[in-house]
Amino acid sequence: MRGLIEADPIVILEIAGAIANDGEGRWPPEEVTQAAADHVHRLAEADKGRLKAAVEHCIMGRDVDEALEWLYEVGALALLFPELRATVDLVQETGRQHKDVWAHTKQVVRQTVRRPLVRWAALLHDIGKVPTRTFTDEGVHFHGHAEVGARMFDRVHQRFAFARDERQTIRFLVKHHLRTNQYGDQWTDSAVRRFHREMGPHMTDLLDLSRADITSKRPGRRKSLLEQIAALSDRVEHLVFEDSKLPPLPGGVGNAIMDAFEIPPSRLIGDLKRKLEASIESGELEARREDAYYVAYIARHGLVPNADPERVAALVAAGGQLDAPGDDGDDEGIHKGVDHDDPSPGVLACGHDPENDPCAHVPHRDADPEDPDVRDRHDPRD
Repeated sequence: MRGLIEADPIVILEIAGAIANDGEGRWPPEEVTQAAADHVHRLAEADKGRLKAAVEHCIMGRDVDEALEWLYEVGALALLFPELRATVDLVQETGRQHKDVWAHTKQVVRQTVRRPLVRWAALLHDIGKVPTRTFTDEGVHFHGHAEVGARMFDRVHQRFAFARDERQTIRFLVKHHLRTNQYGDQWTDSAVRRFHREMGPHMTDLLDLSRADITSKRPGRRKSLLEQIAALSDRVEHLVFEDSKLPPLPGGVGNAIMDAFEIPPSRLIGDLKRKLEASIESGELEARREDAYYVAYIARHGLVPNADPERVAALVAAGGQLDAPGDDGDDEGIHKGVDHDDPSPGVLACGHDPENDPCAHVPHRDADPEDPDVRDRHDPRD
């Protein structure tokens, strides 16, 4: 084994994969573990694509917790995931050393459904706890660790050959892995619809990650949290079914189009509504959104012939909703008013996060979409 490791350091990760997938989580003999520790530094030179594939094979195994502990033992964790290495012995609850973040992470990965991107997210979901840990009289706190962890992932993924959509999915799941904790019976249907819309195609992955993130040893607590996630899932499914019975466009959107573009009733309004319905059916647009959402789409795509260019540009910039004449003059603009049906913090009525507001940050047309700062400001899924 030493000769194989010397010839190809990826063998170290393949050994971890064997531990995770052999059915019993057995570690190799001490001599093999020592040989891996002696040559682990050479993983820094390994191909990023092979690194990703080997780590993924490891974290997909049934006994992934044993494999991850072995990688920590030989030093591979510190080399490939220093953010994870820092969670070892990081106390998560005062006076309960066994509840350190590393032990919690291993359990979460093991409990997570065996889909690669969800397991990657489970592996990295709590790395933001290291820089955010604070102590108060009430205990240990990690305020904002999900958002910080998502930003930390921007550095982590550079060590592996992730496709762009894979990076976006993992980052999204890390950033939002606490969102289901906010759910309660007091949420209105409007708030549940918004949650579903914001989670988009990641809804199933997020719910599965949230279930795996429950590691409490108290049966009552575990049962309560699982029931909370199930209740949210059931309400989403119910509303999706009920909404499927409704027309795709909200009532009054025709009047909103006429007001926005200052055009009279005509066949054009019907044509525009049919184009919107076709875009909804194709998945390009969402159904039953606010009027401004559809007005902005029409403006961006120049669907109204002979429209005033300045007015069209203003509609695009304002998200489809211009200030009405005689407005009271407050300076909230298109974000006037917070949606009080939405219990999630920091979400404006237009659906934008005030700290990540695409209406206030329009990217230069030459901006690099791979730039994390640009991506963070303009990725609609964030």
